[in-house]
Amino acid sequence: MNTSVCIIPARMGSSRFPGKPLKTLLGMPLILHIYERCRLFHGLDRVIVATCDEEIHQAVIRHGGESVMTSDTHERCTDRTEEAVKKLKLNLDDDDFVLMVQGDEALVSPAMLSKMSDIYFRDKPQAINLVSRLHRIEDHDDPNTVKAVCTPEGKALYFSRSPIPSRARVRTVPMFQQTGVIGFSSAFLQKFSTLEPTPLEILESVDMMRVIEHGLDIQLVKTDIETIGVDTPNDLRRAEKALRKDPFTSAYLELK
Repeated sequence: MNTSVCIIPARMGSSRFPGKPLKTLLGMPLILHIYERCRLFHGLDRVIVATCDEEIHQAVIRHGGESVMTSDTHERCTDRTEEAVKKLKLNLDDDDFVLMVQGDEALVSPAMLSKMSDIYFRDKPQAINLVSRLHRIEDHDDPNTVKAVCTPEGKALYFSRSPIPSRARVRTVPMFQQTGVIGFSSAFLQKFSTLEPTPLEILESVDMMRVIEHGLDIQLVKTDIETIGVDTPNDLRRAEKALRKDPFTSAYLELK
């Protein structure tokens, strides 16, 4: 029987928005929104926050959730996720599913996680990444938004903070952003941590460029539903408005 676990990496030391996991939206810290929204997908055996910060760890524990402390030296959330799996001694089989949901993906939904899980267990890609359609030109131009392009078969070609594909010659292009909803086979997550960091990974500050630069595949899963990765105070305000209207919010939070 296959096992699916969800790890939510989070830290207080964001360079663009320090302390964001504990910033509140609708009276609840951001990290707890993500924790509860992941728990709405019943295909997960466990949901665990992985953090190097005692404030986040204690907030999750007080909430009744599960959290594990990790090293404070990780530059990449994927490395934090791999340490959490190892530290928890989950004894996963090689093809068990580790779903990483970054602790700023405010609009992650059980439908998105279900789609990721279905495709993983059907096709067994080593790595799988949700990408969401961009509906605003300003988001395509925003360096805080990581854009994604892929082959016709859905394999990731490149992730960039620049607007790709270019709109220089065509008025409308398919615009997708990489989300922090990424899945791995247990075996590949262990392999990722052994791969040397790569130049474009560092330049773009995007974990998954390490996979591409080592010549390995990432399957992209597209959604037309908006996602918001909270990188700035303005993102936090946008996310709060969206959460108030979102159909899943009332499943775990009483709206006032």
